[in-house]
Amino acid sequence: LMELAGLACAQALAKVYKKEEYPRVLVCCGPGNQGGDGLVAARHLGMFGYQPTIYMPKPGSKDHYKRLQKQCDNMNITTLPPSPDTESLRTAIRSSDVLLDAIFGFSFKGPIRAPFDDALPLLTQSGLPIVSVDIPSGWDVEEGNIAGVGLNPDVLVSLTAPKLG
Repeated sequence: LMELAGLACAQALAKVYKKEEYPRVLVCCGPGNQGGDGLVAARHLGMFGYQPTIYMPKPGSKDHYKRLQKQCDNMNITTLPPSPDTESLRTAIRSSDVLLDAIFGFSFKGPIRAPFDDALPLLTQSGLPIVSVDIPSGWDVEEGNIAGVGLNPDVLVSLTAPKLG
C-alpha cells in the first residue's frame, strides 16, 4: 500500500507542478507511515526527472522505513542530515520550487513537538506551493487546524476518501 500511496503522491504533484517549472521538490517526511509515503514519492519523483531533496529530521525506526531511505540513498537523492537547528531546512527551502508534506498523518495529536515545531512555521512562511499527503501536517483529523500551526496546502492528495473543506 505504501508503494501505491507514494506513487499516487508523486503523480499528483507531477500533474499539478510540471518539472520544467518546478523541478526542485523538498519532500518533508515524518517518522511514521506518512513519512514512508514521502520517501516512496521522492524515489518516484526522481525517476520522473525531478530533483527531490528529503527533509527528515526524525527518521523512522522501522525496518521498512530504513529500506525506503536506503533506496533513496541508492538513487543519490539528497537527505538533509538531522540537525538541532533549522539552518539546513532554511537553505533547502530557498533551493526548492515546491514542498511535499508527508510529515504527520491521521493519527497526529497535538501539540507539535520538536523538531517539527520549528519546521512547520518555516514551511508555511516559505511562500512555496505545498502538496500535502492525505491531511495537512499539524491538523487534527476531526477538528482541522485548531491550533493554527498546521500547514495550508495548495494541493491535498486524498489517498483514502474525499475530504471536506
